[in-house]
Amino acid sequence: MRVIFAGTPAVAVPALAAVAASRHELIAVVTRPDAPAGRGRGLVRSPVGAWADERGIEVLTPARPREPEFLDRLRELAPDCVPVVAYGALVPPVALEIPRHGWVNLHFSLLPAWRGAAPVQHAVLHGDELTGASVFQLEEGLDTGPVYGTLTDEIRPADTSGDLLERLAHTGAGLLVAVLDAVEDGTARAEPQPADGVSLAPKLTVEDARVRWSDPAFAVDRRIRACTPAPGPWTTFRDERVKLGPVTPAPDAPDLKPGELFVEKARVLAGTATVPVRLGEVRAAGKRAMPATDWARGVRVGAGEEFA
Repeated sequence: MRVIFAGTPAVAVPALAAVAASRHELIAVVTRPDAPAGRGRGLVRSPVGAWADERGIEVLTPARPREPEFLDRLRELAPDCVPVVAYGALVPPVALEIPRHGWVNLHFSLLPAWRGAAPVQHAVLHGDELTGASVFQLEEGLDTGPVYGTLTDEIRPADTSGDLLERLAHTGAGLLVAVLDAVEDGTARAEPQPADGVSLAPKLTVEDARVRWSDPAFAVDRRIRACTPAPGPWTTFRDERVKLGPVTPAPDAPDLKPGELFVEKARVLAGTATVPVRLGEVRAAGKRAMPATDWARGVRVGAGEEFA
């Protein structure tokens, strides 16, 4: 089939590369417009757009996919199907109808669980033991279309959202290509999503990433892993924000109040509503990330001092 790939962030690149290496003809990509980034706030191409530029593939960057110029170019290119991974914009029905096989979306959850922008983060945050990826027919609703295929992946105890998303990006790429093959062969069958088990996964905010030390240790651990690497878990120390790496519950530690710090020679502990947690890395504002023991020595944590 002639295909146009739609996607934006780095997590979409493994699927883009897999589609390009498949039997299908990649004729263009659609991605979000160049956006300000870095200290200079200069305009930067999306990872998907940059990948296509390097290979001389046409890049379409509509501000909104309902723009007449974009729709006209889509009709001119006449794709048979548009595979999608984390494109980042709602696609209107008029655009969905142009390819004869529509737009086929790779989503990083077992639908209908965790529909929305942050399915992996919510799976980790809520303590799911199993997740996966789904390929479904894109329609006007939010991740509501019929599903062509799924794969599953166990969420490991130390997985951050970044770890899990990296795995699913690569295994999901193979699933997406397999679905495209089946669509071309006429063997693909899309099954409606069940009405039960629907959950929503809105994008996590910076405030969502603030550690709640009054939570039990398991919830503190989940929140930190869910928000790693983005939006980045944080707390405050001496009224200044510090970012945290993943922690480990420490049931053998002395009792501490929520947020209370306790420094030992080989570890730094912080209290929660249950057992303390052992801190991994700490990054103060304007500083590099460092082991918690180095950070504690540098700031000279005093007895009874707390994260807030």
